[in-house]
Amino acid sequence: MNWITNYVRPKINSMLGRREVPDNLWIKCPETGEMVFHRDLEENKWVIPASGFHMKMPAKARLKDLFDDGVYDALPQPKVAQDPLKFRDSKKYTDRLRDSRAKTELEDTILAGVGSVKGVKLVAVVHEFNFMGGSLGIAAGEAIIKAFERALAEKCPLVIFPASGGARMQEGILSLMQLPRTTVAVQMLKEAGLPYIVVLTNPTTGGVTASYAMLGDLHLAEPGAEICFAGKRVIEQTIREKLPEGFQTSEYLMEHGMVDMVVKRHDIPSTLAQVLKILMKKPVEATKREPVTAIAAPAGVPIAASV
Repeated sequence: MNWITNYVRPKINSMLGRREVPDNLWIKCPETGEMVFHRDLEENKWVIPASGFHMKMPAKARLKDLFDDGVYDALPQPKVAQDPLKFRDSKKYTDRLRDSRAKTELEDTILAGVGSVKGVKLVAVVHEFNFMGGSLGIAAGEAIIKAFERALAEKCPLVIFPASGGARMQEGILSLMQLPRTTVAVQMLKEAGLPYIVVLTNPTTGGVTASYAMLGDLHLAEPGAEICFAGKRVIEQTIREKLPEGFQTSEYLMEHGMVDMVVKRHDIPSTLAQVLKILMKKPVEATKREPVTAIAAPAGVPIAASV
């Protein structure tokens, strides 16, 4: 017991009227080093105002922001076996689960809900990265499958927001079995003729990328998101070569045909609504076009007509 820290300092602070300041009041931008007040960051959907860097967004906030007026029906978390392998590394797996549940107030990494986005009914599935790195285990796999079953029952599209480090090592082969299980669920939705959209967020890696995260009818991605199977450092150590700048980012993957659109977080709800209306052959609201400004051309050079 540290007598000065635990007794003397609190006593002095109480006498002087000082209060302890939480560590998370200011958030540092990973790109520019700019310090942003946490409330300003939350109001801007966890996007750094100056740099536009997209921070990780909590699953509950993601669903609330996505659905109209923040209203949705949360899907229940299915009950599954806890710690089936009795796994222990530096600490017990059960202790890790308990700590993550206390930190996130979630049963596991998957949060799903049913609601409307700009009038389009859909099921949304979100990974909570703060719950053991958004890793895919039995509970997560079962929750994803139940979400697909709900989309089939409601005859509506499903949109998923992966953010994961991959399979959960504490569940071994049982975690890897969630890859084919979720793949079958994706196929069931497609056979029913219902759209399946993936919005890739930072990071989407490992077994999640190797299964349902890359099987969408359309792949959207947030700016700067890391999307890969194996990390950049692992690949460089394996092939003993330096990889290109920006390798495995959403922009790089879009240039190489693995991502269809890179969409800013603020525009995701409206973009999803427009895309889903097209896929489901529903009327689409006309978008406003910017007026064309005439530009004078040098003498003798014809001006091309704008369409």
